[in-house]
Amino acid sequence: MDLHELYQAILTGDAKGTKTLVAEAIAQGFPPIDLLNRNMIPAMDEVGRLFESGEYFVPEMLLSGRAMKAGMEVLKPHLASTGAQPAGRVVIGTVQGDLHDIGKNLVASMLESTGFEVFDLGIDVPPPNFVAAIRERKADLVCLSALLTVTMPAMKSTLDALTTAGVRSGVRVLIGGAPVTSQYAKEIGADGYGETAAAAVTLARQFVPRSI
Repeated sequence: MDLHELYQAILTGDAKGTKTLVAEAIAQGFPPIDLLNRNMIPAMDEVGRLFESGEYFVPEMLLSGRAMKAGMEVLKPHLASTGAQPAGRVVIGTVQGDLHDIGKNLVASMLESTGFEVFDLGIDVPPPNFVAAIRERKADLVCLSALLTVTMPAMKSTLDALTTAGVRSGVRVLIGGAPVTSQYAKEIGADGYGETAAAAVTLARQFVPRSI
């Protein structure tokens, strides 16, 4: 079996083909961890590169993310049986007062596609909900999204809540959204800023360097 076909299926957003190819590779005895680390994640890395260079756009990224997710549905039980752990645990949400979720959903999909366990709190998430999720899920990383300038202060409120609750030191905080900047991230004490979904995932992998 040519595993490059699996790489290409993800790259082109072929969810059905990806699922079939993963199942075939497992049946032929290919190690699940190798399929993930040598073929599937590199495909998503290339998707991110193509997006950054302007060759791919949001629809292409979403299709590739869905293809990766379809492959992971087949792969996860086999990874679990080998004792493999997720790359990290991420709590993500759009901050309180903001109802936008396209960017957040894209980041969540790409994080999940690259081996992270993602807990999506949705939109309009108040600070206490982030605190509770961090504790409950034992998160390594928190991703905050805002699309409106008027809701950006909710990012700082959330960071303040994490500090007050005593959970800030145990997590890295990554922020993003159209009006957000790296300077704002520094001002409010976030650990990083993702200008695009691909950039956010790259930073997440730097923050949580465990391999699945």
